[in-house]
This record gives sequence, C-alpha cells and structure tokens, in this order.
Amino acid sequence: MQPFTQITGLVAPLNRVNVDTDQIIPKQFLKTIKRTGLREGLFFDWRRKKDGSPDPDFFLNQSRYESSTILLTRDNFGCGSSREHAPWALLDQGFRCVIAPSFADIFYNNCFQNGILPVVLKADEVLSVMKEVVGTEGYQLTVDLGNQTVTTPGGTAYRFDIDSFRKDCLYRGLDSIGLTLQHEAAITAYEQRRQQDAPWLFADVR
Repeated sequence: MQPFTQITGLVAPLNRVNVDTDQIIPKQFLKTIKRTGLREGLFFDWRRKKDGSPDPDFFLNQSRYESSTILLTRDNFGCGSSREHAPWALLDQGFRCVIAPSFADIFYNNCFQNGILPVVLKADEVLSVMKEVVGTEGYQLTVDLGNQTVTTPGGTAYRFDIDSFRKDCLYRGLDSIGLTLQHEAAITAYEQRRQQDAPWLFADVR
C-alpha cells in the first residue's frame, strides 16, 4: 500500500449529503476483485443523463477537476453497504484524500486499508472551503498527515483528529497484510518449531 505523508492537490467538490456506496460504485461493477479499472464506474449514475450522455454539470465531467486528488464532500459520506470497491474506485480515479464532516464507519475503516486518508472537519469549515473550491479554478489544498492539518491557499490551517495507530499505519503504508508481514520471521520460526514438535499434524494423509 502506498504511504500517505503529505499531499498538495487539486480539490473536487461533491456537494451532497448521505452519499452511499451504491452511488460511489454501483452493483454492476462489483464482479471484479481487482482494484484497478473501477474509475469508469465511479459515480456512474450521476455522471450521465437519462439518455446516457455525460452530464456536464457533474464534476467528474469537467476538465477543471480531471487531475483532482482530494475529494471534498458533505455529511455521512460512504453510508450504505460495506463494499470495499468504493474506496478502490476512488483510489483508481486518483483520490488519495476525502474530506467531509462525517463518514460511515465501515467506509471510514476501508479507506485506511487502501491508502486513502479520510479527514473529518467541522461542517462550517467544509462549507467554507467548498465555496472557495467552486469559485476558484485550480484550487488546491495541502493535507499533512504528520501535523494533522489541512491548509488552504490563503494559509488557513484546519486541524483534524485521527487515531494514532491508524495514522502510523497509513504514514508507513501498512495495511493488515503489511502489519502481519512485519512478523514474518517469527511466524516462520513458529511454523518450523511446531512441525518438529508435532510432526503428525503435518503428515500427508492422502
């Protein structure tokens, strides 16, 4: 997993509350277990009009947000089902950070397991930044995990809280597998010792 330390990136605004995972990545895109190629399904139903043509009002169809790495959105983002494809799709689109006043718990946890930093700011702070993003083309934020700050182009710094264990894992790029592999030598030694102490457990019983 790619570590997250600090990024300065273009911000994309999604001014909607209660965005559920079925809207983030609809069910027809859940057939794969690969983490790539899902960007085409990201916000699929919102990106198109009823006739199937791209909706020019949706941010993903606007050239000014094409290279965005930070998604700014509203309350209760990622509610609904627990599908891990939701953060996969966001990451495949290029988002490394999602900022909102609140997140659904399972989605929040899944972000950390996939190298995305979910940042919780106050609702009025999010709305203030949202106005600046919409009114300023090329608007960028600097998100610093080490200092736990989000800094605007004007120098305003918003501080966010984060669990110290999750912070350390994301900072070092460690998901659950990565954490386990840190003890690979001890695991291997235990398996070898166990095979010597109880060889009948490892016997071929064909």
